[in-house]
Parts: sequence; structure tokens; C-alpha cells
Amino acid sequence: MRLVVVGAAGRMGRTLIRTVAEANGARLVAAVERPGAAAIGSDAGLLAGIDELGVPVTDDALTAFASADGVLDFTTPAASVTFSEFAAQARIVHVIGTTGCGPADEARFDAAARHAVMVKSGNMSLGVNLIAGLARRAAAALGEEFDIEIVEMHHRHKVDAPSGTALLLGEAVAEGRGVDLGAASVRVRDGHTGPRAVGSIGFATLRGGSVIGEHSVIFAGEGERVELVHRAEDRSIFARGAVKAALWGFGRNPGRYSMADVLGLT
Repeated sequence: MRLVVVGAAGRMGRTLIRTVAEANGARLVAAVERPGAAAIGSDAGLLAGIDELGVPVTDDALTAFASADGVLDFTTPAASVTFSEFAAQARIVHVIGTTGCGPADEARFDAAARHAVMVKSGNMSLGVNLIAGLARRAAAALGEEFDIEIVEMHHRHKVDAPSGTALLLGEAVAEGRGVDLGAASVRVRDGHTGPRAVGSIGFATLRGGSVIGEHSVIFAGEGERVELVHRAEDRSIFARGAVKAALWGFGRNPGRYSMADVLGLT
């Protein structure tokens, strides 16, 4: 499968390049960066810290997509929306690990997915998606007598909060309880907040250091507490999941899918 990596010079971009280079059934045919980026023209393999691949970094995404079967995208909401339209034109698989997307972005993703296979998830790892499935079932089984809190920590450079993974887990527990996450979630507590509302789903966001990602779903009842925890120790887990998603989507009918679909967890 011929794959393009966008955002090639970023931390995840370089990790994706290395992962594609090592993957069975896939090869890198293009690496894309924004116009004016210092990496333009450099070899993608050398940029990623591996042997030369003979793939120069380009700023021409549309041309790159035209000669590919899929694109791996961990960039920004605005960039991912543009790439989704390019992927729809080229009718290729678009794997999106970008977080921080708003309702308007999601509507444009839905429109693009009518013409191409799109796999979008707040987290591409097997472990997180397994935790989400367990959290959904636990929320349904334990009921409102157990308070739910989702705690996440990431490195100091992360710009969106709560993380896409935290929101994925929040959607899972809300689905388990049959409630709307937007109505039930509590994102900020400050000052005299009063007692905790029954049925609310709390989020706590921590930022610092070089933490790749840690997430906990806490079910706190009277006299007991259940915790589901996932700790990411290497960005390659997300890259491997993204490549797996691209290979899974190759040849499927256009539509919007999740990692739960890829992993058979739906």
C-alpha cells in the first residue's frame, strides 16, 4: 500500500515515517510539510533518523495524494480538514489521529467521508481502544451510584485539552450510561463548586514534562473504587495503529470508521 505522511517533520510525522519504513505491506511514497518548512527537499528517511528512502519532503499535498493509496495525518484541525478534501478527491484512505477538532471540522470530515475511506480516532492504540470498550461496559453495569472521573496527563507542548483520548473515553462512558457527554461533562472546577452533581462525568487535565500520554477512568463508589489505566510509553504505538488502520481501510467502501471498527471492538 502506497502511503503518504503529512506533517512529516513533526514528532509524530517522523515516527510515522519510521513505522511505514518497517511495515509489511506498506511503503512510503511521499512526505508532506507546510510551504516554507525547513524540511522541504530533504530526504524523509534521513529526516526521521533512518536510512535514506529516496522520498524528498514536499509541500505539494495534492500531487502527493494523487499517486498514493492512503495518507497518515496527525497534524492540526485546519490542516486535517484540507487534507480530508484532498483525500476525497483522490479517493484514498485517510487516517486521522488529529485531536482538538470542533463541530464544524467534524461536519466537513463527514462530507469528505462520503467519497473516501476515513478512519478517525482520538487515539490509535490497541490498549486505549480496549480500555474504552471496558469503560463503556463498566459505566453501564455500575450505574450512577459510581461517580466517573477521567484524568489525563500529557507533555508540556500539547495544545488541546481535554485530550482526544480523554474525550474518546468520555464518549464511551456516556454511551454506556445512555447520556449525552456534552450535557453530563464537567471540564472545570474552581472555587466554591458545591457538591458533585449525580451522573456527571468529570475531566481533569494535567500538563508537564515529556509525558507521552497517561489516562485513567475512575469509577468511585461508596467504599470502593475501580480504575482503568493506560500509559503510553512510546509514540510508535500510535503510528503502528495508524498503519494498521490504513491497511484495514484499503479497498473498503467509502465511509467514516473508527479504531474500534479496525480492531473489531464494535
